[in-house]
Amino acid sequence: MNILRNYIFLLFLAFSVQQSYGQSYRFKTSGFSVLQKNQKGQWGEWSNLDLVNLSVVLDTDKHRIVVYSQEIQLFNILDYIDREENDTDIVYSFICKDNEGRDCKLSIITRKKQDYRKQLYINYDDHIFVYNIFTV
Repeated sequence: MNILRNYIFLLFLAFSVQQSYGQSYRFKTSGFSVLQKNQKGQWGEWSNLDLVNLSVVLDTDKHRIVVYSQEIQLFNILDYIDREENDTDIVYSFICKDNEGRDCKLSIITRKKQDYRKQLYINYDDHIFVYNIFTV
């Protein structure tokens, strides 16, 4: 009887550990804005914030981030950058390739002094997208 109890315990433990490694984080968007470089290579101004209701999934099992917009944006994670924190922000960043093969950097930023508001930044060389996000 003890052997059966130990076997069940080990089986339960194995399933618990296996599920804890890979995680999927789900977000919803509430706003969207874009910043672009002009012809002289200088940053312009942020566009007006558009209200959008999209799903965003960070899947560490599949090493990808997906933004479910009208045209699905798939970002394959090539490298996980160490968490950064300062007085105002907590930043999780990822070096990625988008579904067109372009390099980019995605960052999930938590704004400490703005009621812990979260934003997703998608940084390219010539433009930046930002989504206001919240956890679901």
